[in-house]
Amino acid sequence: MPARPGPQPLSEPSRRGVVAGAVVSAVALYTTATPAAARPLRDTPVPVGTTDTFGTGRPHTADVLAPWGSPLESGVPDWDGTASAGAEQQARQTGTHHSGLQYRPLTPVGRRAERGLLVIGHEYPDETLLFADGGRTSTTPSGHAKALAAVGVTVVEVRRTGDGWRTVLSRHNRRVTGATPVVFSGPVTAGHPRLRTPHPPRGVLAAGFGGTTPWGTHLVGEENFHRFFGTDHPGWTPDEAQRRYGLNAFGHGHQWHRADERFDLAAHPGEANRYGWVAEIDPMDPAAPPVKRTALGRFRHTGATVTESRGRAVVYSGDDEDGGYLYKFVGAAAWRSLLGRGHSPLDHGTLYVARFEDDGFGRWLPLVHGYGPLTARNGWRDQADVLLRARQAADALRATPLDRPQQTAVHPRTGHRYIALANGTGAGAVAAGCTPDPPGPRPASPWAGNRCGHILRWRETGDDARSGTFRWSFFAWGGYTPHRVAGSSSTAFGSPKGLCFDRGGRLWITTGHTGEDRTALGNNALLLADPATGEVTRVATGPYGAELTGVAGTPDGRTLFVNVQHPGERTPGWGAPTPDDPRAVGNWPDHDPSGRPRSATVALRRRDGGRVTTS
Repeated sequence: MPARPGPQPLSEPSRRGVVAGAVVSAVALYTTATPAAARPLRDTPVPVGTTDTFGTGRPHTADVLAPWGSPLESGVPDWDGTASAGAEQQARQTGTHHSGLQYRPLTPVGRRAERGLLVIGHEYPDETLLFADGGRTSTTPSGHAKALAAVGVTVVEVRRTGDGWRTVLSRHNRRVTGATPVVFSGPVTAGHPRLRTPHPPRGVLAAGFGGTTPWGTHLVGEENFHRFFGTDHPGWTPDEAQRRYGLNAFGHGHQWHRADERFDLAAHPGEANRYGWVAEIDPMDPAAPPVKRTALGRFRHTGATVTESRGRAVVYSGDDEDGGYLYKFVGAAAWRSLLGRGHSPLDHGTLYVARFEDDGFGRWLPLVHGYGPLTARNGWRDQADVLLRARQAADALRATPLDRPQQTAVHPRTGHRYIALANGTGAGAVAAGCTPDPPGPRPASPWAGNRCGHILRWRETGDDARSGTFRWSFFAWGGYTPHRVAGSSSTAFGSPKGLCFDRGGRLWITTGHTGEDRTALGNNALLLADPATGEVTRVATGPYGAELTGVAGTPDGRTLFVNVQHPGERTPGWGAPTPDDPRAVGNWPDHDPSGRPRSATVALRRRDGGRVTTS
């Protein structure tokens, strides 16, 4: 293999040495690589959820915050249950389909949390619920403008009072929508030939999980952006890059191209290349435009978890695809130094993709022009081309396809990294041109594929994210059959999505299964895991049809914010709403007989005012 150009990792011990010095199998790694012990989880898990509520156990209570359609500014009418608001009003209201979630404290450090900002990502609209007519006018110019206004990001201030948490009208409140002007920074600029269209760069789409930077900004990954593009042009066929990113003529049902030509793949193919990035947002400066940081690569980012290593910014991100990959970005220098010189720490560095081996060893492969097959001779023009086609570059390096990578999290003390893998069939590995047997590191499943998902963890060699190698293990498996690895809990769950560590080193997990295993798994749930023992307990359950997605906690540990995404939406296990009956599946949180279900954020807290744990 040729020498690696650009930033080099620290020493790379041989695979033989790493494995011999630690463990020789994934199961052994799971049972021996125990992080610093936390107190055992002692409370009885809450029952499997079977009602249209956000269910909690006796110690906890929950406040509903920032539901879709709630006003962010004075003069904006309150939600009336009919979804009759237009685009202008929606752009001043909380968006829909709450996904990623971050909390920015405004209370001085060391004090009890009383004020902060929620940064909420809004993944996509459900036209049946978004429009008063059930979506019949969704492809009109006015309907499309409302759909654009419903996605993106909401920044909203929340305060704690004697009665709990509530949202407040504040100068910090802000919407970033699908029509907000954006800036491109890094190796891929807005003027790149493959991004050029007659339209100015606008919009953050499919906003999923993200992360908070050490310098106080927030990152939002653009996830399933491909679903918004299509074309009616009879002669159009996708090129290889478009096919690899899931773009097709039908547009996955949203049909935005019929209302807005910038989403027409035949008319403006460069527009789709403006999405699939990580956007950086400064919640303390409502006038600052979102900046798309292109050095982090283009794919369906399900997160952008930020940590530090030897002073450098490190960002982990998964690609939400059956057969998607795990990536990390490592800054070129200490982030404080780069900022001091007027540079973004996210514009200068190297993007890597992970290769897992069956013996618990892993390697990071640099997505750098000139490395391995990523050469001009093989059709890679330059570094911008590699980042624009990051999926294909990872294919060329033979990275390991995984089962729909979701959010990543970093243990605050041990250095272990975790990633949630929602589910998979192995089909994605075939699409990537990879061997589907096995399509990623996992033992045999009792189903075809891996329907309920699992959680992996890994540790960088030398506890330095600049290292080119790591060791990995299984942490927990979803489902309800005896195929879990040793040590997993008897608490059944399906399709882990969100991950978040609290300061005590416990791992919070949210799930997003589709209800096909509803009899055994019930509604989706919020779980708490002990990394030392693998024990998992169910802390809360969601309403009908909803996924529980983003999780964020206050620094004092007394409140956990949890997103409830798409309650009452069309889902295989729960059914589907209709234009005539938007409440056919569920009606959380209002349960208004003339209203409709709404995504929202929940503030979970203990009734006794203590820390939100189960011990």
